[in-house]
Amino acid sequence: MNIKHFGAFSIIFGLCLTTLPHCPANDEEIKHDVVYGNVEGTELHMDIAIPTKKDQPVPCIVVIHGGAWRQGNKSMHLEEIKRFAKHGYVAASIEYRFCPKHRFPAQIEDAKCAIRYLRAHAKQYGINPERIGAMGFSAGAHLSMMLGTMDRQDGFEGQGGWPDESSKVQAVVSFFGPTQLDANDIPDTSLPLVHDFIGDSKEKKADAYRQASPLTYVDSGDAPMLLFQGTRDVLVPYSQAIKMVTAMTRSNIPGRVEFLINANHGWYGDELNETIDSTLRFFRKHLPIEK
Repeated sequence: MNIKHFGAFSIIFGLCLTTLPHCPANDEEIKHDVVYGNVEGTELHMDIAIPTKKDQPVPCIVVIHGGAWRQGNKSMHLEEIKRFAKHGYVAASIEYRFCPKHRFPAQIEDAKCAIRYLRAHAKQYGINPERIGAMGFSAGAHLSMMLGTMDRQDGFEGQGGWPDESSKVQAVVSFFGPTQLDANDIPDTSLPLVHDFIGDSKEKKADAYRQASPLTYVDSGDAPMLLFQGTRDVLVPYSQAIKMVTAMTRSNIPGRVEFLINANHGWYGDELNETIDSTLRFFRKHLPIEK
């Protein structure tokens, strides 16, 4: 397991899925640098892992990297999408535009475009378009939760392409993602990162901070969520996860939250293996592969 640091954000990559039980002997085909959208001449890419042994369309898991909305690379999660494919899922790792050059809502517009692309090309990749999930880390977890809570009428669909398709996912796994960017519990170390993402302070851009927060959109019918959160996270306090759990409870949204006592913004070893095991069990429950 490796941890890289992007500014103040530490991002897990190279997650070991080999500990997951009952791993089928499935090979995968990898398609690199697939263009999933185009925004004002800027191409957006994803890597896609496709299981070679499937008799019918299967669910898809989209993995979104972290990096404070400003850094990172889709290749960080190549091994993860390969291993999801070994378990029978189509899986994709996406790139998105970075701040401060591209402010909110560019990042969520790109993530939404990626989901629409996969639905528009479901037959090509053997995807069940009714069963798409998102999994992310830190800033990528934030985007994943946005995909699970936002509806078309909430906006920010962008101009990347495939406008006739839905951008909402049916299951979400968040690893230490922020849920309410305008909350008073955002620590001082994270405020400059959020500032660059939005483009100003919450006092000057209150509406944007609210619109950029997954918590804003929670209502009944949203995607089930599994949240992982360390209790000593110096960037995303565990009170952020509690806010989401409270909103989900109020709206009767199924899911789970797992607090890792004394864990910071990322973890490894047995704790990592256990959270990845829980991740696949969650997707198996909410994005089942039909047999």
